[in-house]
Amino acid sequence: MKHIIRKAFFDFEKEEKFLNEMSANGFALTDYSWCKYIFEDAPKDEYIYRIELLGHPMDHQESRDYLQFMEETGAELVTSYNKRWIYFRRKAADGEFAIYSDIDSKLNHYNRILILFWAAAGLNLFVGLINLLLGAFTASISRPPINSYVSLISFSIFILILLFLIIPLNKKIKGLKTEKEIHE
Repeated sequence: MKHIIRKAFFDFEKEEKFLNEMSANGFALTDYSWCKYIFEDAPKDEYIYRIELLGHPMDHQESRDYLQFMEETGAELVTSYNKRWIYFRRKAADGEFAIYSDIDSKLNHYNRILILFWAAAGLNLFVGLINLLLGAFTASISRPPINSYVSLISFSIFILILLFLIIPLNKKIKGLKTEKEIHE
């Protein structure tokens, strides 16, 4: 039987934890689209899930090679989102399932995510500035200040991305860099 759960995550580690908790309760992920998880009934604790942001779209040769490698290790590609976010699973009976074998690969993954967050923040900042200028122009010709409201929303989204996504991820990256220096 199919089960649909609508939920939003902005931290992939929390999303992985959610997927693994669902597996522990007897649900296997079959598909994902924006904030919509589709599960089917499965034996409890059958799978371990991992999520990754690829460096290139799935149809790029490096990504295809990587996906082939992951398949050879026993991981199954369950679904993807925007051809970049990929959802893997592996049978729990096969043992521990970790995508990152070292700190450098984890740092690379976090940096790819950080770039994505900065792009989203930058886009909102740009939209906010454009609308601020358009709002000033439309106010001078006695039009409703809709652009000023859009500008306020865009600046608010920029600040939220900065506070809740970029800064915490930067802290994780700093922690990993410190750990790397300790081990060297």
